[in-house]
Amino acid sequence: MDIVIMVGQLILGLSILVILHEFGHFIAARAFGIKVEKFYLFFDAWNFSLFKFNYKGVEYGMGWLPLGGYVKIAGMIDESMDTEQMAGPPQPWEFRSKPAWQRLIVMLGGIFVNIVLGILIFWVLTIKYGETYIPNESLKYGIVPGSIGKGIGLKAGDKVVALNGQKVDRFEDLVSSKVLMGNSVLTVERNNQTLNIKVPGNILNDVSDLGIEQFISRMPRTTFRVDSVVAGSNAQKAGLKPGDSVLAVNGTPVRFYDEFQAQLMQYKNKPVGLTVKRNEATLPLTAQVNKDGMLGFKDGRFGIRVKTDLPEEKTLKFGFFGSLPVGASKAWGTFSDNAKGLGKVFTGQVKANKALSSPIGIARLFGSQVDWLRFWSLVGLLSMALALMNLLPIPALDGGHALFLIIEMIKGKPLSDKFLERAQMVGFVILITLMVFVFGNDIFKIIKK
Repeated sequence: MDIVIMVGQLILGLSILVILHEFGHFIAARAFGIKVEKFYLFFDAWNFSLFKFNYKGVEYGMGWLPLGGYVKIAGMIDESMDTEQMAGPPQPWEFRSKPAWQRLIVMLGGIFVNIVLGILIFWVLTIKYGETYIPNESLKYGIVPGSIGKGIGLKAGDKVVALNGQKVDRFEDLVSSKVLMGNSVLTVERNNQTLNIKVPGNILNDVSDLGIEQFISRMPRTTFRVDSVVAGSNAQKAGLKPGDSVLAVNGTPVRFYDEFQAQLMQYKNKPVGLTVKRNEATLPLTAQVNKDGMLGFKDGRFGIRVKTDLPEEKTLKFGFFGSLPVGASKAWGTFSDNAKGLGKVFTGQVKANKALSSPIGIARLFGSQVDWLRFWSLVGLLSMALALMNLLPIPALDGGHALFLIIEMIKGKPLSDKFLERAQMVGFVILITLMVFVFGNDIFKIIKK
């Protein structure tokens, strides 16, 4: 059922994006009197479609190959490679008969709609939910770095007070693109000292492999006590009860929850001695740690729930119009971050297999539970990413068509049909190669895990 929910959310999200992207091309073409012959969600490779119908001279349908979608515009060399139509004389209702500036608008129509959609989604989410964050100054005990964070010099309990010389107001900024794009400097307070720690430019490679929690945990450092114990778990068998405070594990003092977790991870599948404070008494208990480093069950389920003293979150609310610049800023930030990420791939700072994902990887982001805030946030992110990808000057993508049209406008005459046909084939090979690479990469990651 988990896989069904993941795949279902993926199909729904991508279908919304593809249909609206293609609608951008469709409506622009119709506005200039250009005939549109087909409007398809997914590709009807070898003319096989799951269903189709005709309405006002346009064939609408769903193909069987879920690698996007397309509109077939008369008089245009596109994915269909319909060279027969191009052999005849240009017709007034064909794409090739229109001025270059009109054709350029048609080509950019899908990208424009994706950008508008991304802004709209983030605008509506801001209206409904506002912005919730943890004030950085309210962290009592600092941060909890993972192996990546420790590798660059961070330590548990550090308080990060500035990023590139600017005060950090939100704890969440420490795991944002401002930091993860690398070449940034964290100003840290540690034991009454102030240190500057540089984040390397290729840190995304490690984050891709190990996860964001291994850089800086999204849970600040906190004290803890047992809130509830799951029946039948190793914690219950050991005698732990709600209200208990664990003072030590095998004689090693633990004050914070991350220290407790770190100690248990050292004794997987082994018994440990716990020093527990209950009311005013101190008790010795023995507990069995499972394979996941928890006092739970053999199948990995948790055995206890803890009560922490995490800082309270703060929520900012905006009005209807006040939410628009906030949402637009989030959308543009997503677009900008993706552009910077691609730049790092092209310059070799980040490996392509660490930065690019196929629909398999995207499905895992949606998760196995329906969370509409998460769903629409991801659709907004993907809409901006789709806009950027289609802007790339690769033949067969909108950006490639736009590039050729700009060249035509500069030269004063169109490029030859033969050149456009060959460029389309080259672009198609590039895209297929890229698709095979990202699918293979995600499958390899699953097998490796």
